[in-house]
Amino acid sequence: MKLTVPNQLTILRIALTPVFLYYFLQGTPRGQLISTVIFAIASLTDWYDGWYARRFGVITQWGQFMDPLADKLLVSSALVVFATMHYIKGWMVAIIVFRDVMVTIIRSYALWRGKPIVTHIVAKWKTFLQMVTIAMILIYVNYLNYYGAGSHTYRMRYTDPIGISMSLVTFLTILSAIIYVRENSRLILQMLKEALLFPFRD
Repeated sequence: MKLTVPNQLTILRIALTPVFLYYFLQGTPRGQLISTVIFAIASLTDWYDGWYARRFGVITQWGQFMDPLADKLLVSSALVVFATMHYIKGWMVAIIVFRDVMVTIIRSYALWRGKPIVTHIVAKWKTFLQMVTIAMILIYVNYLNYYGAGSHTYRMRYTDPIGISMSLVTFLTILSAIIYVRENSRLILQMLKEALLFPFRD
């Protein structure tokens, strides 16, 4: 692995994920405020390493695989902890995490075969809306901690802004999964065939 600037930022984003979780799970106003700052820094590294890689043409195979994986790790971790603390619905998070695991497996196989998959526009909108939703949750949690009755009092309703945003994210998640499967059906079938035949190889 070549330690280019984008790759260093990807490693930093992965390292910041457990730190974000540690402070957020403390459930204290101070801990959740620190975790919000950490998440903001991690999100900025995502934007900057993507810009840097495109601007200076610093693109590596390791970065092509690890950058989206680091993003999914950060976002999925945040959503899982939100669901654990009952801020959002667990069934929505389960769909999002399942889709991300599925796409990561398909992408990994495609890169191994030398056929990288181009991210669909629906997936890009899904990722953008995920980040907006997480930002909304973090801002509201901190508001409740310092100006309300505490973050523990919040429970998502399907009709509130966070609930509407999470519903849209879930819809785009399902739609993007369908698109990935449809557009890469041959690759998926080849992957499944090789996985089934693997135990019988010499």
